[in-house]
Amino acid sequence: MDGAVTSRATAASIRGPDGNVSKVEVISYEPATGAEVWRGPVADVDDTVARARRAWPAWAAQPLSTRMELLRRFANEVRKDAEKLATTIAREVGKPLWEARAEVDSVIGKVEVSIRAYAERTSQRKLDSALQGTMAVRHKPHGVLVVLGPFNYPAHLPNAHIVPALIAGNAVIFKPSERAPATGEMLARCFHRAGISAAVMQFAPGGPAQGAAFVAHEGVDGVLFTGSANTGIAINRRLATRPDKLVALEMGGNNPMVVWDTPKLTDAAALVVQSAFATTGQRCTAARRLIVRDTMYDAVMSEVKTLADRVIFGAPFDEPAPFMGPVIDNAAADGLTESFLYLLSHGGRAIKHLVRPDDKLPFLSPAIIDVTAMKERPDVELFGPILQVIRVSDFDEAIAEANATRFGLAASLVGGTPQEYNRFWANVRAGIVNWNRPTIGPSHAAPMGGIGLSGNHRPTGYYAADYCAYPVASGEMEQPRAVIGVGLR
Repeated sequence: MDGAVTSRATAASIRGPDGNVSKVEVISYEPATGAEVWRGPVADVDDTVARARRAWPAWAAQPLSTRMELLRRFANEVRKDAEKLATTIAREVGKPLWEARAEVDSVIGKVEVSIRAYAERTSQRKLDSALQGTMAVRHKPHGVLVVLGPFNYPAHLPNAHIVPALIAGNAVIFKPSERAPATGEMLARCFHRAGISAAVMQFAPGGPAQGAAFVAHEGVDGVLFTGSANTGIAINRRLATRPDKLVALEMGGNNPMVVWDTPKLTDAAALVVQSAFATTGQRCTAARRLIVRDTMYDAVMSEVKTLADRVIFGAPFDEPAPFMGPVIDNAAADGLTESFLYLLSHGGRAIKHLVRPDDKLPFLSPAIIDVTAMKERPDVELFGPILQVIRVSDFDEAIAEANATRFGLAASLVGGTPQEYNRFWANVRAGIVNWNRPTIGPSHAAPMGGIGLSGNHRPTGYYAADYCAYPVASGEMEQPRAVIGVGLR
């Protein structure tokens, strides 16, 4: 989640009659209308951490079965509020209502997936030996973990950290994106109504300053982050001298999709459009670069453009339902427009122009641009509906183009033979490698993460259990037994 996209400021200093700053607030706005959605004071960082530290020991001491049951109750609370939560997501980040509802379903589904994952990946093990006693492996929680959430999936993606962290016995401080505090507050209330203490799972709204303060705080044992590579790098740099602190980074991607020999052109085009333009291109797994065999180019691009021309973009509650909503704000729309013009003025050839119907609102059409002739293609994550196309002549060139990035999150091959997919899988640098599937929508039952600037080798998804608890090896005997057999007088 990176590139030329910047955000409208949502942290406001409130001045009293004497001109002094009395408090700082977070304010979120509807991208589709500009209307205010939520307003509230930023969290007190020191007080929030102190409360979490006091609450953590009792939570960690709860039986695992109790923590799991409370998380199941949380899922039921989300079910009760599902439509209200989906409506809030749609308003606050501009998603079409159908997509916001799908996100709420993912929040609910994450609980049972996380319970299974914890049982499988952190199970207790014992190796018995008559003379050496028992060697046991168990897992402990880290303590107080800060979850820094993104705006594009303001409920599901932070929830993918929060639920495994709570199951493992950690206390959690959740700072949602400053663009989506209303969603974050609703999610937190569901945890609290389920019986999880407001000190164990704290809602802590704020902007970048509060996020940085939580990262640096001595009372925080780990940071679970989803967001841009730039911010992730800053977190990594800030904690580079603190190996005692857990850092899990899930960042963005400049993801390739390769289209090779296939008679299924309509299906191929659907996979491309889904991958590039779902969530208005605001997914870390979205296809940014389409790499096409030259002999397939005309046929493939004709189908892709025809389908992209049919995509409806509009407000979340429009009828008929749009496929794409707005991008998150006007600053993001401005940055994407500038990026498209940059590509166009440096050798790119527009296949489908980026259109912004209203300069005052952040609605953008799907855009497609051929950048084959560009001498230097910027390796950035353009977090929006811009698809760059590159034509190649052979499969080795396709793999080389796919790997021409510092990122390494998702990659997909459409078409080709099983042998070519095996080559693609073996040689493409990515944490998610698909065949005849979109780059987006990874399975909740699989790891979710990447390499390079896409992450720090701590995948979330099913593997979140791995970083939410640490293994402890124990040699155990009921009575002391030992001899020293060498080197004594």
